[in-house]
Amino acid sequence: MKVRTPYDRNDLNIKKSDKVLEVGPGHNPSFRSNVIAEKFVDTNYHRCGDVKIFPHQSFVNADGENLPFKDKEFDYVICNQVLEHAENPELFVKEQSRVASRGYIETPSLLGEFLFPKKSHKWIILDIDGKLVMYEKSKMEGNYLNNYGELFLNYLPYQSLPYKLLWLTDGDIMINRYEWEGEIDIIVNPQDDYYLSFFTRPWDREMVAKIIPPRSTSAEIWTVLCALSYMGLSKLKSKFQPHPILLSEYVKQKELSEKSTK
Repeated sequence: MKVRTPYDRNDLNIKKSDKVLEVGPGHNPSFRSNVIAEKFVDTNYHRCGDVKIFPHQSFVNADGENLPFKDKEFDYVICNQVLEHAENPELFVKEQSRVASRGYIETPSLLGEFLFPKKSHKWIILDIDGKLVMYEKSKMEGNYLNNYGELFLNYLPYQSLPYKLLWLTDGDIMINRYEWEGEIDIIVNPQDDYYLSFFTRPWDREMVAKIIPPRSTSAEIWTVLCALSYMGLSKLKSKFQPHPILLSEYVKQKELSEKSTK
């Protein structure tokens, strides 16, 4: 079940002692992860760059729908911008909750997919009532071909303070941020009219308030102040965090290390 909406994947309830798996991080792994599982090593069709990894991490070539790990081998699993690619999302999330008791899933929202789509994305996803509701992208009306990611992902986050705040105060407009414990609640291609309407009809005020709940003025001010504080701390931490290296370089380093110990 969903327990929390973090600011982002750097704001997760991970203990120092936790063993952390990350599934499909591609070119942007989390520093906190201990093990990286990546399905596609030789193609960037599903990501925006070559696979990268931090030197302290272990790498496993594995499919997120069939992970080569024991039940509850990990304490926490991170799945960032991957679920929307899954061929069998129900099996995919079942594997996440099988290998770990807690975790985090992040995906584009309906509007996020419209603004910065990828051809490799199979699903449109909304977080409704603590459930990840998934609707097949091929069934959606509208233009999901024009990609404005250069503006919304690569330019405004570095040039516009109000836009940065939007991601922290009302990030659900663009992305689904889903920290869970126990089981992951998902609905795939809903038949129920309530959930289906979010994908097939114009949104009325009640539907909008369901996705972005209204706040009082005092709550709005507090939300902005907290976001500014988090933004400042994140900027400071980023200055001291190392950068990942290409998987090819990681493999070379491992081979040299093994030779030197023989």
